Amino acid sequence: MDADRERFEQLFRRHYAPVVRYAVRRIGEDAAQEIVAETFLIAWRRLESVPEHALPWLYATARRLIANEVRRRARGARLGEKVASNSDGAVPDHAEEIAERLRVASALQRLSERDREVLRLAEWERLDCADSARVLGCSVAAVKVRLHRARHRLAAALDGDVPASVPVEVSNRGDRS
Repeated sequence: MDADRERFEQLFRRHYAPVVRYAVRRIGEDAAQEIVAETFLIAWRRLESVPEHALPWLYATARRLIANEVRRRARGARLGEKVASNSDGAVPDHAEEIAERLRVASALQRLSERDREVLRLAEWERLDCADSARVLGCSVAAVKVRLHRARHRLAAALDGDVPASVPVEVSNRGDRS
């Protein structure tokens, strides 16, 4: 361990100043010290990988760290520009959207479970009538009728005209909607 420490101290004494100059020229004095510190930390951790002629290896390590710093600064600048472009600081009001969602949720709650299920399959799950029929265990024609009637009942519930939960006969075979 003493040999590693001695090798690292020699490496640091010999190459610290050139690595600082390298970093200052590329990133500026403010960030250079942090880049140099990180460079030598990596050198310590990977001391067995550092070649005898270490300066190019140190420069390559510093170069990668500088590239990361430049990318970080660019992201920060883009974020700053984005914030500045919204200079009034106003955040869009989502109250109308939330109110509409609550209105739809309330209307859906007034529907029967059967109507809600066929609407969910069609609208939320994006199933076609054939797939919905497989899920519900009925014919495609029954799904089409249920969906049509459920949409009408939902529209009525949204308008507040008609109670939404009135059951309706679907066909002569006894399928209930």
